[in-house]
This record gives sequence, structure tokens and C-alpha cells, in this order.
Amino acid sequence: MAHSADKAAEINIAATTALLKVKNIPFEDIERLRDVLRYNEYRYYILNDPLIADAEYDGLYKQLQHLEAENPGSITPDSPTQRVGQGLSKDFPTVQHLVPMLSLENSYNADDLVDWDRKARELTGLEIMTYCIEPKFDGASISLIYENDLLVRGVTRGDGVEGEDITTNIRQVRSIPLRAPFSQYGIQQIEIRGEIIMSKAAFQKYNDQQAEQGLAALANPRNAASGSLRMKDPREVAKRNLEAFLYHVSFYTMTDGRQFAVDGQPGEEPVHNKQHLLDTHSGTLQLLWNCGFRSPQKERQVVKGIDEVIKHVHDFEELRDTLPYEIDGMVIKVNDLALQDDMGMTTHHPRWAMAFKFKARQATTVLRSVEFQVGRTGAVTPVAKLDPVFIGGVTVSSISIHNEEYIKEKDLHLGDTVLIERAGDVIPQIVKSFPELRPAHAHNIHFPKNCPVCNSELFKEAEEAVWRCINLECPAQVVERMIHFVSKDAMDIKSFGEANVRKFYELGLLKDIPGIYTLDFDAISKLEGFGKKSIDNLRSAIEASKQQPLHRLIYALGIRFVGETTAKTVANAVHELFELENKTEEDLQQLEDIGVKVAQSIYKFFHNEQNIHLLKQLEALGLQLKNQKSTAQTGKDTLHGQTFLFTGTLAQLKRSDAEAMVEANGGKLVSGVSSKLNFLVVGEDAGSKLEKAKKINTIKIITEQQFIDILAQQ
Repeated sequence: MAHSADKAAEINIAATTALLKVKNIPFEDIERLRDVLRYNEYRYYILNDPLIADAEYDGLYKQLQHLEAENPGSITPDSPTQRVGQGLSKDFPTVQHLVPMLSLENSYNADDLVDWDRKARELTGLEIMTYCIEPKFDGASISLIYENDLLVRGVTRGDGVEGEDITTNIRQVRSIPLRAPFSQYGIQQIEIRGEIIMSKAAFQKYNDQQAEQGLAALANPRNAASGSLRMKDPREVAKRNLEAFLYHVSFYTMTDGRQFAVDGQPGEEPVHNKQHLLDTHSGTLQLLWNCGFRSPQKERQVVKGIDEVIKHVHDFEELRDTLPYEIDGMVIKVNDLALQDDMGMTTHHPRWAMAFKFKARQATTVLRSVEFQVGRTGAVTPVAKLDPVFIGGVTVSSISIHNEEYIKEKDLHLGDTVLIERAGDVIPQIVKSFPELRPAHAHNIHFPKNCPVCNSELFKEAEEAVWRCINLECPAQVVERMIHFVSKDAMDIKSFGEANVRKFYELGLLKDIPGIYTLDFDAISKLEGFGKKSIDNLRSAIEASKQQPLHRLIYALGIRFVGETTAKTVANAVHELFELENKTEEDLQQLEDIGVKVAQSIYKFFHNEQNIHLLKQLEALGLQLKNQKSTAQTGKDTLHGQTFLFTGTLAQLKRSDAEAMVEANGGKLVSGVSSKLNFLVVGEDAGSKLEKAKKINTIKIITEQQFIDILAQQ
């Protein structure tokens, strides 16, 4: 095998060298040119060992484009020029996986691995198991299907049974070949699994480019990879420089019609061939590598016994920062595929695989001081100021320490050495302090008795841990309430934003929410950075916000415990906002998903003279205080009486648009999973809501596409 591969490489190198010397490649050499481009893609994206310069590759690529443009009938689906689509994808239809993509059981400690090994030996009757170990890549899971050597479909993981068809975007990932020689192994159709990732270098480069253009940076490589796969324009996907690792064969059909599922599903025995690559998991990784995929090679290890597994995963954890991509653990699989088939699976995970998750990122630093910040509801939050420390991919110098009880529980003192932790994308937390390292000058953190901004006395309700400033005129609260009021999910006043709120407030141009609608634009025009166009945009956005629906205004008011969903519930219960003055707490509790605490908060808000005065000011300024939907229902009402909840990331619709579609058709939105819920619409990376819904038989769990289909059928 190696000899034939070396020979093929020599042929491709010679062909590359020859074609580089030809300025105008004749049409007779078009297939030879395609082979050369494919080989150089392989050298660049798979081996990371380019043979020619980028400019030389681009020159050959342009010649292929020219030949195909002159001879359109010669274009083949696997041509290197066919990666980028010519149009924009309108949606991502849902398709079913050939074999379900199950989750893996996972652990953070070696004892769980020992117990898992014991169960594996009991199931197989063997005294010692052989395992294949590979990295657990931190990206977006995909499934690929090849038929007759051609890539025919790329699918997201979805809910494990169905995923979104993202074939066009998958074709932009150059480490995924459009054609792979599976037929050399007698395979007619094959489904393989892997992970789309963005390397650390590509992530940094992309964010640097975003910064230069004044655009928002991507949050982290994992989210960047996952989000990129759902972009509507494949040309934008290509710009992200995504990569792929393929690490699992889940199903294949031989040219003689025999089929085998490699996920412990009932099926025929594995097909044996002269290379025996389909006998073991490590063999399938070699097969994928031989067919031109980037499968774990240097990163994988085959070992005997659980002790060797534990040693390898701990050793690899020490190397994780040296890798060019992010991983969050290791995956251990029984290497023998026949044994995998014998062991089978539970309803949730295969019994023959286990994910070992690495420890959360931790570091020690020194707590230097504490600042007390006041939010829009008056909550006073202590923020620890630390000696800057690099952890989990970011530099951390500030951490919320939540409340007075948290400070006491962690025994925090100024000057303490503290252990902080950042697991994945989770906000950093202080794990513990080290009293044994406490210096002589360290002293207690004293929680203030008065507001650090307005000096009003702080109050704390008996059942809460939070101290609050209840002075509604407190400058900190005033500013935070205005920032919330103009925000995207509230009144959505574009061009305003936090920076402008703070700036106008500090200059005396803005003092309260009604002042947003009476801004002195002549004074603003004298400020640096505010030209005629920016002022016109701001003026228009403020004027347009007056027509926002009632539920947005209710949410924008910042009533404690009232989120977007509750705001819609409240808005739909009245014809105009002042009706809430006459609602009792008991009346409010009759509304969907409004409990005692929320009802008390709403009642207090609408029985406060200052708040009613504020609402009358806004009404006089032209804001919409009537529920237009109650007087002019324009939807169909086909979902009348049905309740919906959305969870996970939607691929085709914005969450707000999907919720609006429910309401426009007479349905209702609920904020949590309960027996009152009829439909749970599940997107990518659905979490606890999905698990909870599975336990309630009356809830129908549907995909985003099924939701769209329901509306289309009405």
C-alpha cells in the first residue's frame, strides 16, 4: 500500500511540476489538472506540507476555471471549482441520518474509566480489552455520506436522529474531499462522522481582520465553527478557513449489496478485506486517511488495558495547549468492531465508548480589591479585581463574586491568593481562597451599608441574598434602566447603545427615559463623531420606536422578574397598559406562567405613582400603550389553544421571528417545560429543557423544520 501511495505521489509531483511550466494548459489535460489541484489541496489541508506556493496554486486553479468556462459540459461534481456554490442557500432542510448519532457517556475522573472497563470486560468475557484513544475535538459534529466515491450529503448532528442538510457549506471545507476512493475497498456507500473545527490560528486571524474593520469578533473557535456551518452564503463559509477531522465510520454498503452498521446496531458482521481495515476502529481511521481525509493519526493511540488508557489521557492533557486546535478531552473506544456490535448500546449512548473530559481550566492569582456595582433593579454586585491571569484562552482580571453570602462562604479577603476556574465558555468563577497563603496585611471585605453611588441606605429582603438600593433616582439605576430601554430586545433604538446613553447622561443631555424622546439634537451635533447622517439615523430610530408593540414596552420598563415571554403574556391580557392599575395580584396569577413573586412585582410597579407618571409621559410623547393585536388580529388563529417553547439554536429562523409566528397564528408561548406545554421545538445544542420534556408524555418534541411544516399546512 505504501509503495503504491509513494508512486502516486511521485506522479502527482511530476504532473504539478510539468503543469506549472505551461501558461495555457490545453483542454486535453483538464482531468490531469483537476488531479493536480486535488493532490495539492491534500498536501496543504491534510498533510500541512504544501508543495507549491499559494500564488502557483491560484494560477492553476484559474486555468481550470477558464477551461471549464469554455467547456461547461466538462464540469464534474467533484471538480475543485465546484466547492463554492453559485447562489445563496434559502434554508437547510432536515434529513435523517442513516444511523442515529448517539451521545457519549462521559467522565472527569479515572475511577469512572475503571468502572467502565469492568463492565466492558463483563459484557465481552475478556480479561483485558484493547482500546483506541483519540482526541475529543471541540467543534461542530457532522455526518457525511459518499456514494460511488462522491460526496452527496453533509448533515449536522441535529437531535441525533435527524440533522440539517448543509452540503453546500460542507463543500467549502477544503480538508473534506469531494471525491474519495472508497470503491478501492469495495464500498459503494458510506456514512462517516467527524467534527468541523476552526484552528486557533485561523480563529485569531479572522478576529484580527474583524477588529481592523470595526466588526464584532467571534466568541470562540467552537461557536465559530458551529455558526459558520449555518451561514446562508457559502462564500462567507469559505472565508472562515474551517477544517475537518473525520473519526468514525457509522455505516457502509458494499458493492455486492451487503450492509453493515458500525454503531452497535443490528446488522451483518463487519466485512473483512485484505487490509483488515474494517475489522477495527483504528483500521477505519487508517482507511479514512488512505482515502484523503484528515483522520486522527499522530493523535490516536491503541493500547491494552485500562491502566494504559488512564496514563495516555493524563499525558495528553498536558499537551492540549500545544495543539493547533481546541480539544476538551479524549474519547476511548473498544477497538474491535465485532466486540462493539456485541456490546450494543443503551437508548442514550454506546456501551463501547467513553469520553474522558479534561479538568476545567484553573489558575491562581491575587484578589487586590472589590468594586460594588449597582444594576438597573438596584442590586448591588461585588466585583473582584484580580492580578490579570491568562486562563481558558482569555485574560481574566475581574470576576463577579455575587453577594455578601458568597464572600463569606468562600472566605475571601483582600490580598488573598485565590484559585479561579474557567471551564470552556463558562464565565470565570473563584473556586476557593488559600488561607494558608494569606499575607499579614490581608483584611476582610466589608459589604457597604449604603449605596456606593447615591449613598442611600441598602435593603435586603429576608428570603434574598442580594442587597438593593431602592432609590429610584439613583444615577446608576437611571443609567442602567435607560441602557436596557433602548436595547435590541426592548425598544430596539438602533444607533443609541450603552456608550451613547452614558455619554449623553454625563454631559447632562439625558436624565431619564422620557428624555430619550426629547433629545437636543442641536447640542448633540456639536459633539465629536456626530455628523448629520448619524444624527438623522438616531432621530429616525427614536421616532420609529414609538410604534413598537406593547409587549416590547413592558419588557423595556425593566419590571423585576418580567422577561420577554412574560411581557408578551401581560400585554396579551390587556387592551391598554393602564388596565394593569386595576389588576390584583390574584388576577395576575391567573395568567400563563405567572407565579406569586412575578405577580407581586408587576402589582407593585403599577401601583407606584412615579411609574404611572412615567407611563403618562411616554403616552404623551407618542409611544404605543395600546395592545394593537387585541383590536386587529391579523394572523390565522390556526394554533389557537396550543402552547410552544423553543430551545437550542435555530438554523432557519430567528428565535424572535419563530415566536412571533406562533402568536400571529393564535398560539401561546410558555417560558418553561411543564404539563401545560404542547410543543417543544428543538434546535441545535438543546439542553436540559429537552431532557425534561422527554419525561412528560403529553409534550410533542419537534424539529424546527417540522414547526415550519405545521405552519405551512395550516
